[in-house]
Amino acid sequence: MRWQATTPRRGRPMGAPIVVQLVGELDFPSAARTNSRLDPVTAGNHPHMVLDLRQVDFLDCGGIGVLCRARRRTRAHGGRLSLVITDPRFLRILDAVGLTGSFDILGAPPDTARQPERRAVHH
Repeated sequence: MRWQATTPRRGRPMGAPIVVQLVGELDFPSAARTNSRLDPVTAGNHPHMVLDLRQVDFLDCGGIGVLCRARRRTRAHGGRLSLVITDPRFLRILDAVGLTGSFDILGAPPDTARQPERRAVHH
C-alpha cells in the first residue's frame, strides 16, 4: 500500500480537507503501516480528511479496520472523514458489513487544484 497526501496541513485553506489517495491493496498485511501513516493526519483539532480509494485494488477485513480506525480517530477529535469510492465491489463490502451509513461516500475527491501545495508520501 502506498499513499499520497495531496493537501498538507500547512498552507491549507481553512476548512479544506486533506485528501489522501491510497494505492494498491488495503489489507491485513498493510494495515499497521497504513494506520501509522494516517494517525498523524487524524490527530489534532477537527481533522478533515478524505480517503480516496479509487486506486485501491483489494480491500479485506484489515482494510475495513483501517477505515474504521480513521473514522473513529477523526470523530474523537471533532473532525470529519469521507471516502471516495467508485468501485461497486467496495460499496458492496461496506454494505455487507453494515458500514454503508457510517461513512460519507463521495464519487470524486474535492477539487484540490486551488490548494497551494502538494506532497507525496509513499511507503
